[in-house]
Amino acid sequence: MSPSTERIRSLSLAGHAGAGKTTLFEAMLHAGGVLNSMGSVEKGSTVSDNDPMERARGHSIDASIASIERNGYRIHLVDTPGYADFRGPALAALAATDTVAIVVNAANGIEHGTRSMMAHAKERGLARLVIVNRIDADGVDLPALVEAIRAEFGNECLPVNLPAAQGHAVRDAFFHDQGETDFSSCGEAHQQLIDQVVEIDNGVMEHYLDGGEGSLSADELHDALEHCLRDGHLVPIVFTSARDGVGVTELLELIERILPCPTETNPPPFEDDQGIRFDVNADAGKHVVADVFKIVNDPFVGKLGVFRVWQGTVRKDAQLLVDDGRKPFKVAHLFRLKGKEHVEVEEALPGDICAVAKVDDIHFDAVLHDAADEGHIHLHAAAYPSPMFGLAVEPARKGHEQKLAQALARLAEEDPCFVVEHHAEVNQTVVRGLSDLHLKLMLERMKARYDVDVVTHPPRIAYRETIGGKADGHHRHKKQTGGAGQFGEVFLRIEPLGRGAGFVFVDETKGGTVPNQFMPAIEKGIRQAMEGGAVAGYPMQDVRVAVYDGKHHPVDSKEVAFISAGKKAFLDAVAKARPIVLEPIVDLEVAIPDTSVGDVTGGLASRRAQIMGTDSLRGGETMIRARVPLAELAEFPAQLKAMTGGQGRYAMEFSHYDPVPPGVQKKLAEMWKPKVEDD
Repeated sequence: MSPSTERIRSLSLAGHAGAGKTTLFEAMLHAGGVLNSMGSVEKGSTVSDNDPMERARGHSIDASIASIERNGYRIHLVDTPGYADFRGPALAALAATDTVAIVVNAANGIEHGTRSMMAHAKERGLARLVIVNRIDADGVDLPALVEAIRAEFGNECLPVNLPAAQGHAVRDAFFHDQGETDFSSCGEAHQQLIDQVVEIDNGVMEHYLDGGEGSLSADELHDALEHCLRDGHLVPIVFTSARDGVGVTELLELIERILPCPTETNPPPFEDDQGIRFDVNADAGKHVVADVFKIVNDPFVGKLGVFRVWQGTVRKDAQLLVDDGRKPFKVAHLFRLKGKEHVEVEEALPGDICAVAKVDDIHFDAVLHDAADEGHIHLHAAAYPSPMFGLAVEPARKGHEQKLAQALARLAEEDPCFVVEHHAEVNQTVVRGLSDLHLKLMLERMKARYDVDVVTHPPRIAYRETIGGKADGHHRHKKQTGGAGQFGEVFLRIEPLGRGAGFVFVDETKGGTVPNQFMPAIEKGIRQAMEGGAVAGYPMQDVRVAVYDGKHHPVDSKEVAFISAGKKAFLDAVAKARPIVLEPIVDLEVAIPDTSVGDVTGGLASRRAQIMGTDSLRGGETMIRARVPLAELAEFPAQLKAMTGGQGRYAMEFSHYDPVPPGVQKKLAEMWKPKVEDD
């Protein structure tokens, strides 16, 4: 029998690689009665890392899902990859859960992935939980780590339990104020929690100040706690040692007792085609709204769409629609996942995570629903890291071009940060990802699944182009070949927009100098020019274009004429507007032995890096934080290994675009050999 919506919980495990997320995932399934014994990352026997590549490498590449049924509760767990190379599936999984647990390795402290995933969870309005793992490791300073967490993420981070018996047990401090602990005390931690919870509501605060904690009813305390978690006013800290099972059962109890259920969370921003917000309600009796956050293309099982139900009840044999489609599909089989296993179920309530198979139209971020008159409801597009690394690929065997295209398309369905581009002007296919490792593993996966070998060419950096000033442009397109000709004339003005603003097109013509029906053609021509670039052949961005005048002919004016006129007028303006080539800049964190600091900082400086700061780490290590042009990092991994004797490690994420130095822009422009269209 299914539990009520109020007794469903969902939790993503996120954080830096090596924090112990997969081991904790395994330990929670074991403590929750799903597994008779725990698997091991080292042995490749965990529920989560079920892909052969994950087992071979000893770390997660994709998000894995399982659920626990205990004490009348259902807890959906999602284990996400820790490496920044696989951030796409990790961020997609956040959208499916009500709480994000940031797992911190007590031995390593706060790392790059800790900060990154905490920021993503906060930005998306999700309840957050910090799990300090490996509390029984030698030499850990847990009081100092708690203070570091609070200094980094805010004083709203408070322990709800505390380690005891030298890290071999934990003591609850939320519901109890007594018990021996390794540091602080249950009483002190309990008082801090109550003070934090009651201040969220003035009425509860006054009641508490008048009569103390005993004057608060269970409902008052619960409502205030729910408010705190939903608004990020409280971020609980809990302690575990997943490998030994310490604190894991207590963690499950806390999930059941204090974490928000689907009716108590901040739902994601659904909206209609006009951008008007569509509010979902975790009511099992309303019509269905569910979001697909994961796609798996299995050569044997077919396409599997994994979704979170936000509203209504999905039942086996029900009819559902995909996005604004008018042809429903039948839910012939409804699955709950346990790693790679599929367990068939009869229904899915709000808050449940389930899957359907062999639905051709289903895709990543699709909205499933059962109300044809509801219109096209979709999730507001979430931000994902920009895929900065590129590889040109071609099939190793002739005649496999179509097979390659199909395999790449299926891989792109699964990862929002893996992009496939086809450059028609040079008949070249380019794949883009978050790192060289990301691309390498995606191509390995393609070979293993679809038996497609490829030849690759050196990575291409995702440069962009923009302008540095305002300028006017003009072009008259006129062709006469006997009979009806082609005529279109366009005057336009361009100006730069802020970084990341994209493209704005405005019609400022007056008096019908250019009829309205030709404006889309002008915009199309401009977009073609922006896609092909004007300086070095890279897409343009952050430009405002205003068409303010033009001419037309009642007989000879056609769309093709205004497409050409718009394109050439735009290029004319760009040439006068100080065109600029932009390069991707990444935030880089490098952890190295103290003895290598001089060599590494010198090496970074030679790569046009801006050193942002350094931090001392445990174990004689230093963390260097820098901003570096991505183009300068091609050989960095090998050189870091040489400079640190293999002890250095790094993580990076896209930061922003900046203009390249003049010498680099000149070189890129000289390398570009654009085709001149024969007008």
